[in-house]
Amino acid sequence: MTMLRITQVRSSVSRPKDQGRTLRALGLKKIRQTVEHPDRPEIRGMVNKVIHLVQVEEFEGTSKKGAEG
Repeated sequence: MTMLRITQVRSSVSRPKDQGRTLRALGLKKIRQTVEHPDRPEIRGMVNKVIHLVQVEEFEGTSKKGAEG
């Protein structure tokens, strides 16, 4: 399964509140924090909204929480 590794590289301060809430929904709270999510349309949409604040890498693997199902 394709996964996305999302790293926050810029602050959400002085940005619209919805962008800060999107970062929180992705699980990002601090600059240089990294989270991994499955490559799904919902996650891609959230990333596209804050693409100027994050760095995204694709990789093959599974989530750390184990198999989804």
